[in-house]
Amino acid sequence: MTLVATDSVRALPTVEQHHRDRRSYPSGVAFLDGQYFPMSEAKISVLDWGFLHSDATYDTVHVWDGRFFRLNLHLDRFFRGMQSLRMKLPYSRGEIEGIISNCVALSGHKCAYVEMICTRGASPTFSRDPREAENRFIAFAVPFGSVANKEQLERGLHIAVSDTVRIPPKSIDPSIKNYHWLDLVKGLFDAYDRGAETALIVDTNDNIAEGPGFNVFTVKDGRLRTPAYGVLPGITRQTVIDLCDELALPVSVGDVTRRELKAADEVFITSTAGGIMPVTKIDDAAVGDSKVGAVTRQLMDLYWKKHADPTWSTLVTYA
Repeated sequence: MTLVATDSVRALPTVEQHHRDRRSYPSGVAFLDGQYFPMSEAKISVLDWGFLHSDATYDTVHVWDGRFFRLNLHLDRFFRGMQSLRMKLPYSRGEIEGIISNCVALSGHKCAYVEMICTRGASPTFSRDPREAENRFIAFAVPFGSVANKEQLERGLHIAVSDTVRIPPKSIDPSIKNYHWLDLVKGLFDAYDRGAETALIVDTNDNIAEGPGFNVFTVKDGRLRTPAYGVLPGITRQTVIDLCDELALPVSVGDVTRRELKAADEVFITSTAGGIMPVTKIDDAAVGDSKVGAVTRQLMDLYWKKHADPTWSTLVTYA
């Protein structure tokens, strides 16, 4: 597609200017109130319910080598979230796709982390009635970032399972992406205190749920399994299921106990921020032979190959 930034565009600093001014970190472009801004100038009102009450939904898609990956699935989930939360925006789906594509094109980043957000906004009269709030759309594109760094991707992540319980589905629908992260943050601190690099937390039945921004898979005797209850159905999680179908690998969705997690031959996590990432240590115990497993590597390789496939990706045209 050919994308042209037709809305008002602020003068954007060059990459060199960003490097000289730490306040501009991270370099990137944001869209709000009908304009594009450098990330350092993107601001939200302190009266916005997205800030005051975490009353917002969002979605994140990444761009790799100048192509959005599985953009339609991310847009589908974003619009489902807004509908479920009774939010409305003055932009159509096509217009939002154009806006986030413009953010990427204007930023110049060929590998980017792109977020689209709808907040409840604020009431002009400071009413507490959410029906009177004016919903607000924000988008931005910044350099691509991963849950796991290069070293961790090569040797596998070290994870601790926290006793922190994920917010139950009866309270918050986990299929709606949201910013209710205090349980996940508590899990992270539990993991750091135990010398781990990131965390998994549990559901209300003490089964494995998910981690801060990622889902988890186990591999046992060539069969894959991922938790079902109380977790966000991640797009990368769905991508792994799709890849398993293509590779004729058996995969199921259901409860994963702590014992099953630790007895797995292989474990990996999945996120838009990093893709498929191996885990080789859980609670100070090695996973399998403590090396990245063959199934994990096979899925990782195919996952990144799909980024160049036009049926899985969407080209961004840079000015």
